[in-house]
Amino acid sequence: MSETNFTILDGGMGRELHRMGAPFKQPEWSALALMAAPDTVTRAHQRFADAGAEVITTNSYALVPFHIGEAKFKAEGRFLADLAGGLARKVADGSKRKVLVAGSLPPLFGSYRPDLVDEAKAPAIIRPLIDGLSPHVDLWLAETQSCLAEARFARQTLSEDKRAFWVSFTLDDDNPDLTRPKLRSGECVAAVVTAMLELGVDAILFNCSQPEIMAGAVDAARSVRDARGSEARIGVYANAFPPQRDEAANKGLSNIRADLTPDRYAEFAMDWRERGAHIIGGCCGIGPEHIAALKAMQD
Repeated sequence: MSETNFTILDGGMGRELHRMGAPFKQPEWSALALMAAPDTVTRAHQRFADAGAEVITTNSYALVPFHIGEAKFKAEGRFLADLAGGLARKVADGSKRKVLVAGSLPPLFGSYRPDLVDEAKAPAIIRPLIDGLSPHVDLWLAETQSCLAEARFARQTLSEDKRAFWVSFTLDDDNPDLTRPKLRSGECVAAVVTAMLELGVDAILFNCSQPEIMAGAVDAARSVRDARGSEARIGVYANAFPPQRDEAANKGLSNIRADLTPDRYAEFAMDWRERGAHIIGGCCGIGPEHIAALKAMQD
């Protein structure tokens, strides 16, 4: 793939649902719309597809006990994952151009919480998600991973699945050294990328962090990838929030940066592309208008 081409992801589903007036609050977050008004999820997917997204991500990010509760997850987790997958699949299949569906495998124990990762409890959470999503998705996306352990677990769980496996890490927004990016766990990006390439992932992305810090992560990932002779792709989908900590990320709505207009976001995206990112979209607060600006870049 040439340096001028890239695949366009969708944007932040949760904030788009909120903007549409869908049922939306913590702790359920984006799962509430799926449970109470699934038609709004379909319309949100459609908005991103119409804006130019070539990959839409299932609305399964909040389908974990952390958000919907242990009892609800045990009783309905697989059903809701199947519903989320089916809604995205319907929009993709109805598109006039090719649109892929990425099955979102979220942080199983809460966003930005590497301290809560428990591999002994993880199988009981990830398996219903995989089983529900599997009939509908073209590829897997383990996203907003804050430490290597949770990403490694997701990859190993799907090691026998022949579909592409993408993994996306959230970065430490407060790290003052932009040339040495690290995850929210404190692990350095270069070491994490090395470990994931050894597990045979198809793409390594960075998401749910400030756009200003993504360039260093792309540089680090590309350096490791090229040194290993890997063909894994690199991607970015940043958020539109001020720097976030775990207590803010899991408690309520954050303010959207007024300066991160679609044109400004496209400027960041152009830089990421020139550095070697070939998958670009948006996370929290990045809407269809931003995705349309990426599409204009591609055209």
